Amino acid sequence: MSVSFDLTGKVAVITGGAGILCSEMARQLAESGVSVAILDLFGDKAEKVAEEITAKGGRAIGVQADVLDKNSLINARDRVLKEFGRVDILINGAGGNKKEATTSDDMSFFDIPLEALQWVFNLNFMGTVLTTQVFGRVMAEQGSGSIINISSMSSLTPLTRVVGYSAAKAAVNNFTQWIAVYMNQNYSTNIRVNAIAPGFLLTQQNYYLLVDEKTGQDTERGKAIKKNTPMGRYGKPEELIGAIIWLASDASSFVNGVVIPIDGGFSAFSGV
Repeated sequence: MSVSFDLTGKVAVITGGAGILCSEMARQLAESGVSVAILDLFGDKAEKVAEEITAKGGRAIGVQADVLDKNSLINARDRVLKEFGRVDILINGAGGNKKEATTSDDMSFFDIPLEALQWVFNLNFMGTVLTTQVFGRVMAEQGSGSIINISSMSSLTPLTRVVGYSAAKAAVNNFTQWIAVYMNQNYSTNIRVNAIAPGFLLTQQNYYLLVDEKTGQDTERGKAIKKNTPMGRYGKPEELIGAIIWLASDASSFVNGVVIPIDGGFSAFSGV
């Protein structure tokens, strides 16, 4: 059997698709011949990314969707199916953190509002579950598909400060394993569910935690991250793409229920 990374003619749905990381995934998948549905809470931003892709000859649509509103997701699913007819790849990319759910010199763990923790947990975990319910049903009915969840290094070893985010991403890992088994045992062995756990990439969410706004130099946290990343640098969004294409394609046909670190060696280093 020849190994195939070919994705020509596949259909992908990407939540959080207008963000820095997921918009790059959308562009690269489109260049690989995939029809891409870019779902985002901000429909205008999703449409902008779709327009960039179609301007270069790709197939893409931008769809407004709230990953915490099942009816919104069902409406998005109906539009995707009307436009493209099927769903072969689901990337659960919607997620993020909130300042109020993060400890700091001004915020003790004992004072973090429950509402802030719930917001972070819901967005990262429940958003993944609800989206998988809606789009995973399509895969169950057609008997094939690849679901790729977006985890984080903080899911494997909890990072200081981000208590809610670390716990939510750990839950995503557990759900990735659970739903992989469920899909195989109840629907089809041609459905796979995996996750990637990115290391430290500069995004809108973390930029000023890692880079000093005034000097443009690394903050103390940024220095600590680079010190504990054997490759000595931050990752780039495009460095996630190889694993995404591998997990989405038949090249990973026996890979199921795993979390792949993409972290420059961060998870392999004890600090000594």
